[in-house]
Amino acid sequence: MRWIAGILAGALAACAPVTQDTEEAPADPNRSNTDMLDTIANLVDDEIPEQFDWRQSFPSWYAAVEPYQVIGTGKTGIYFVGTEGLGMYFIPTDAGHIVIDGGMPGEGQYVADAIRKLGFDPKDVKILLNSHAHLDHSGGLAELKTLTGAKLVASEGDRSALEGGFYLGSEEDSAMNAPPVKVDRIIADGEQLKLGNVTLTAHITPGHSRGCTSWTMPVVQGAQTYQALFFCSATVAANRLIGPPQYEGIVADYRKTFAMTKDWKPDIFLANHPDFAGLAEKRVRQKAGDPLAFVDREGFPAMMAKLEQAFEAALQKQTLKHNAIMSD
Repeated sequence: MRWIAGILAGALAACAPVTQDTEEAPADPNRSNTDMLDTIANLVDDEIPEQFDWRQSFPSWYAAVEPYQVIGTGKTGIYFVGTEGLGMYFIPTDAGHIVIDGGMPGEGQYVADAIRKLGFDPKDVKILLNSHAHLDHSGGLAELKTLTGAKLVASEGDRSALEGGFYLGSEEDSAMNAPPVKVDRIIADGEQLKLGNVTLTAHITPGHSRGCTSWTMPVVQGAQTYQALFFCSATVAANRLIGPPQYEGIVADYRKTFAMTKDWKPDIFLANHPDFAGLAEKRVRQKAGDPLAFVDREGFPAMMAKLEQAFEAALQKQTLKHNAIMSD
């Protein structure tokens, strides 16, 4: 078992958000995402057992949250159907519905139940999307596909990992496997996906995975149109950047993503780990009466600046470690 598997456990633990949408006291407003990123950048080597207990280690990933509308008019827009620690999203249209990400293995039914709680029929879901092929976001897709009959749309870069059920570059680390799921359509960078009255645009933002895919869409609330971003990820997490890299070209891919997103300032920033976008705090404000609590034009650029710093620090750390090992 490679040392990198331990990095996955610690990195993802650092991403786990505070409790969301409960009657408990809101998160400490002084808590900073910088602390989370520093934790990721300073992880110590460890080893993950083959039968790693994800539920015991990361209970927030399985903790139920009442589904809610993030933004939209009437029964349109964007809904959160995830758990405390994992962001899954539901987008209704007048020709069927769209779901982004499936959570951990076994959480497909959870997402379907959340959709039903919102007053929609899971059988009307026509399209499944995946931010990236890691088990905490792709693990429930196969089950969701069976429950809904929807088609899976994904990037070519992540196709092999989705259909093979493995973490690309760490295929022998079975603790990171996900149920294999067939990709029905390949989406390219800049390609639009249309269903009914909704249009999403795919943006391949590689690095965190080879085919990491972010999505943008306009969403209307009241008389105003807002631009929403579902961002894939840009953390290093479990990835080897050198010696050998997780996949060829990974360092260039990260830098491409940081350059590509440098000027992005979405009105609404949504993430597959809610803490990255501060969704818990925003939900508290929304419940207190702020209809635009999720509008945050500074959140994404601030996060990306921190992620780029964390990437460069991780690259330096891995380079020093690799050089030390090679000189022994």
